[in-house]
Amino acid sequence: MKTGAVDIDFLGHAGFVVRYKNKVFVIDPYHVSEAVPKADIILITHSHSDHCSIKDIQKLSRKGTMVLCPVDCQSTLMKVKGVDVNIVEKDEVLDFGNFKIECLPAYTSNPRHSQNEGWLGYLLKFDKTIIYFAGDTDNIPEIKRLSGYGKKGNHFVAVLPVAGDVVMNAITAADTASLLNPSLAIPMSYGAGLYGTVEDARKFVELCKQRNVNAQVLEKI
Repeated sequence: MKTGAVDIDFLGHAGFVVRYKNKVFVIDPYHVSEAVPKADIILITHSHSDHCSIKDIQKLSRKGTMVLCPVDCQSTLMKVKGVDVNIVEKDEVLDFGNFKIECLPAYTSNPRHSQNEGWLGYLLKFDKTIIYFAGDTDNIPEIKRLSGYGKKGNHFVAVLPVAGDVVMNAITAADTASLLNPSLAIPMSYGAGLYGTVEDARKFVELCKQRNVNAQVLEKI
């Protein structure tokens, strides 16, 4: 779907593809279809196999594809041939000229997703279009600093987990969306047979509407 200056499509679970001008960005691909194009940049949030999938990363890579990931993915990604692996950390900003990628912390109070792991979310900045991919996180204090993006004339998109268990559930995600006040909120982390269902995504959209936040469930490609 077209949103602001980019096209964004849902790949299933926590995976998305973003197209901006002649660049293709893929986030956390997992069991992706043949319709997904080769990526210029692949962003991995953490080392769990449903986010850092060797098979899918290899499938979407070509010679020179850049992969951004936290340090705990490094040993796994050494098995992927032909990619340019770059280890990144929270608060790091990568400036590519006509777009920027900011690395943000992603964690929960659950020991399986603790702050000490150094896992990430990403903020993609394209002109006045800004997309926040939250990663596996809860409504952590660091998210509050993003609330200004929805108030500065930007087209701000927030992509939030809704599965519950160790990440936000639909209610917490809707509260987070209300805090961020995005132009569009999109649910993720559901529908892969792991945790989270399409009902969680639909509940999130309905709760966002009750909070006067525009939200939409994207169809998987």
